Amino acid sequence: MGIIVQPIIGTLSDKTWCRFGRRIPYLFVGAAFALIVMCLLPNAGSLGMTVRTAMVFGLASLMFLDTSINMAMQPFKMLVGDMVNEKQKGLAYAIQSFLCNAGSLVGFVFPFLFTYIGIKNVADKGVVPDSVIYSFYMGAAILILCVIYTTVKVKEKPPKEYAEYHGLEKPLNEEKVNIIRILIKAPKAFWTVGLVQFFCWSAFMYMWTYTNGAIADTCWNTTDVASEGYQTAGNWVGMLFAVQAIGSVVWAVVLPLFENRKMAYSLSLILGGVGFCMVPFISNQYILFVPYILIGCAWAAMLAMPFTIVTNALDGSHMGVYLGLFNGTICLPQIVAAAVGGILLTAVGGSQSHMLLIAGVCLLLGACAVFVIKETIGEKH
Repeated sequence: MGIIVQPIIGTLSDKTWCRFGRRIPYLFVGAAFALIVMCLLPNAGSLGMTVRTAMVFGLASLMFLDTSINMAMQPFKMLVGDMVNEKQKGLAYAIQSFLCNAGSLVGFVFPFLFTYIGIKNVADKGVVPDSVIYSFYMGAAILILCVIYTTVKVKEKPPKEYAEYHGLEKPLNEEKVNIIRILIKAPKAFWTVGLVQFFCWSAFMYMWTYTNGAIADTCWNTTDVASEGYQTAGNWVGMLFAVQAIGSVVWAVVLPLFENRKMAYSLSLILGGVGFCMVPFISNQYILFVPYILIGCAWAAMLAMPFTIVTNALDGSHMGVYLGLFNGTICLPQIVAAAVGGILLTAVGGSQSHMLLIAGVCLLLGACAVFVIKETIGEKH
């Protein structure tokens, strides 16, 4: 859905102008749809559906949620490219990374918090616990409040002013768009950062897919998904992802302090790669905090550095189209990783912890690929 939606949103928003701006209308509509889905999804088991119907409803809801989140999130990236100069983009995207991970941390904490204050954490078969339902509601409320704040506070440049700021010959809403020609003219940074992205997002796809099984095996000595140990491991993985978010929040503050952007990017991925490689050799659930903090460093850089480098290389024309297409470097690696994941799992003897070693190798390769990136600065007044 990201591959389909984001280039469309980028292309349309480049040419859109109304009293609310260019990107803001898409941000608001995407957030509104996400709000509706987030309120409906956790109630799938309470709507009197059969299991088959509930599964279809859940799949459709997730598809619409992903679509609406893509529609809402991409304008945030585009707004920085539109309105922030080259010297400030690194800091701006680092702030976005900080806030994204702070939001993730809050999301992880909600179910534990609601359970602590006495809201039910168990439910009848086929029904989601109240603690999870209320977490969805709180997430939806925070989303719409933040979007309303952004809509009120951000004043986008009108087409003529935007064209003047970026040194364009004519406003984007007067230009015709040929995506193939745009891709051909893409700066080298677009493609070289895409190579780094391939390794990074493949690694995290394997983390999201195999962490539960890996931790259950190494710390709880079980591979039986129906066992109590496996379920306990799954709960602990949520805590590890929260620790990862903490590491990301802290590292996002550190990243702008580096003068050499590529060195910071590469170092972050090396730290994450080392973290992944540590996980299969740790049997103590608390010591796992260390590698997941390191993995958080890589995650913070992945949310900030690629967009900083790519938007700096663009001259301001077709910013939305380029960033929409650039989203393919996030989606395609995950599709490829998922397609070959089963083959790799068989090759490593079915060990899910060994898949995290593969994830670590992917990040280390990504760290090497950083130095292939050709950084350029787009021409602007």
